Amino acid sequence: MAENMGMDLVEISPNSEPPVCRIIDYKKFLYELKRKQKEIKAKAAKIIIKEIRFGPQTDNHDFNFKLNHAKSFLTEGAKVKAYVFFKGRSIVFKEQGEMLLLRFANELQDYGKVESLPVLEGKRMIMFISPKKKN
Repeated sequence: MAENMGMDLVEISPNSEPPVCRIIDYKKFLYELKRKQKEIKAKAAKIIIKEIRFGPQTDNHDFNFKLNHAKSFLTEGAKVKAYVFFKGRSIVFKEQGEMLLLRFANELQDYGKVESLPVLEGKRMIMFISPKKKN
């Protein structure tokens, strides 16, 4: 039947009993399948990560300034990657950097939840905060 119509016999669902086949133009079928996948991919939520950098001796004014930026990022739905960068011998102040990040997380409790606690990776102490789900 497919040859008489000048079309292709395409197996749609091979696992069902009996297998389901259709008489359609195979190239058109592939095109529509590709289009549907592209549409699904476009609708998928894209995760945006914003970075906020601190020094181990960040002052209160700078801290509050960066805190306000983090609040706006979290309300927009972006994840926040906060990190303390230790230059040279400032690596001695690891505890100070950790305290700073924990204070930062504590201030942002209403806007997001801590995904990972502060972890030292090389010269950086990194912490991720993800936005809270909207109800």
